[in-house]
Amino acid sequence: MNTLQLQLLKRFAAEIVKKEPAVHNMVERWPALFTERQVFAEFNRIASKNLEGDFFEALDQYTSSSKFQNKTKKGTVGRKLSELMQHMSWMTPDVTVLRSVVLKGIPILLGDASSEFFKTCSDTARDEALECITVGVLTVVSEDSPQEGPSSVDLQPISTAIILEGGIVMDRIKNLPQAVCLLFGLTFALHLDYPKCMANTLNFIQTVMLGLGKKNLPPKLLTLKNSLLD
Repeated sequence: MNTLQLQLLKRFAAEIVKKEPAVHNMVERWPALFTERQVFAEFNRIASKNLEGDFFEALDQYTSSSKFQNKTKKGTVGRKLSELMQHMSWMTPDVTVLRSVVLKGIPILLGDASSEFFKTCSDTARDEALECITVGVLTVVSEDSPQEGPSSVDLQPISTAIILEGGIVMDRIKNLPQAVCLLFGLTFALHLDYPKCMANTLNFIQTVMLGLGKKNLPPKLLTLKNSLLD
């Protein structure tokens, strides 16, 4: 990172802490900072962590976990997990599919309302979809593509966007796992509260996957951690 970039990051951080501006104001004032490189740089400055590397290293532990692959539940949770598992092929795995399924499976296991966070729409219904999401990941697909709801995994989207405070802050991200990683980084860097619909999942990412914050985990997070990795 060069000297100018470092100065910009420091000014950016100071403004966030002192003024707590709206996200859309930050996008207008500091557009260059809403890029992958700068999100990762700011996260490293705050947490001394390689967000992208650490996030995907931890996530891949779950994609290779036989306990996640064989996770069984009854009722609604079991049905939702079964729908997700249909996208997985363990013999010839696609890493993006595996990561997407795990990221959509964790909130199911933690009782989060991920349907409010993960949204998929056709290219002709993008504006309408934006009205229904405050914070989350919006996947836009061709109108001819099948849309199966929150349990779908879309491998060839037209675009994948990050939504904060009801507006797009980053777009044309290569896939859903990358978008979730960046959204977490932005939420952390901008000192935003986790949305209630995904609070357990984002706390799991923070405390378990990235080892940040509380050492004594809430029972729900500790149970999932132990059930997947022990």
